[in-house]
Amino acid sequence: MEEANVTTMKRKVTPERKKRTGHSLLGLKRNKLLYLMILPGFLYFVIFKYLPMGGLIIAFQDYQPFLGITGSPWVGLKHFIRLFTEPTFFMLLKNTLILFALNIVIFFPLPIILALMLNEVRHKMFKNVVQTIIYIPHFLSWVIIVSITYVFMNVDGGVLNEIIAAMGGHKISFLTSPEWLRTVYIGQIIWKELGWSTIIYLAAITVVDTQLYEAAEMDGAARLRKTWHVTLPAIRPVIITLLILKIGHTLDLGFEHMYLLINSLNREVGEIFDTYIYTAGLKNGQLSFSTTVGLFKGVVGLILVMLSNKLAKKIGEDGVY
Repeated sequence: MEEANVTTMKRKVTPERKKRTGHSLLGLKRNKLLYLMILPGFLYFVIFKYLPMGGLIIAFQDYQPFLGITGSPWVGLKHFIRLFTEPTFFMLLKNTLILFALNIVIFFPLPIILALMLNEVRHKMFKNVVQTIIYIPHFLSWVIIVSITYVFMNVDGGVLNEIIAAMGGHKISFLTSPEWLRTVYIGQIIWKELGWSTIIYLAAITVVDTQLYEAAEMDGAARLRKTWHVTLPAIRPVIITLLILKIGHTLDLGFEHMYLLINSLNREVGEIFDTYIYTAGLKNGQLSFSTTVGLFKGVVGLILVMLSNKLAKKIGEDGVY
């Protein structure tokens, strides 16, 4: 009797499964061009993001290139213990967290403010010109940005220092003084990325229901009131999402920018995890240890994203996932 019931169930389920499979294949065939467009991005993430994760295993080995992953001896948590017990760790953590805090407090709100200001511009030609000008720095490499800064802020012949000297002041070592490194760092990020970061916010503003503005105007709301009570609440989900993604990069500030700024005089406040990985991994050949540092950064970023996403959901937002 039981065998008969099982056989009957199989006969009922199998046609449904075949039908679903047929619909799936038909959907793939109909949308093959869309899936073909997704393919390059999919391959990029698989090849450059997921496959390299297998190399994280060398964080638990004393990796030797000539021996390979399979031949290198296992050392367990040796490199993690070294990372957390070295005095350098606390300096790296402090410098990284300070720069990230400055990035969140100073830089993160500026694209939102700029996007709101551009949204209020009614002269289309003027708005397009301003957007073009503020977008251009994004396409310049950090080498060019830092080089331009050097020309303007160098002690010997720098434009800014020459102006200060002409006004009777003393020249300032902007590029070598530890006190000025973080200011210069944040200033360069604002200059390079401010305009480009407004794009997402401007796109979010364009989909705000115009009837909300009309209702607010009928209630006597001025521009500032409409921005505060209509525009900002409408783009709040986008702001929360970008903030969560930003928090995920707490320890990942980028290598190239800071590497071009630090020198022997300001290294004590400019050395971060990214530059330390380069020094330990490539210059000193400590591949396993540098992988350990990178793994630590990734795990911290994942935990922070999960916690911030959970907090966002508690306050009623959708979050990232």
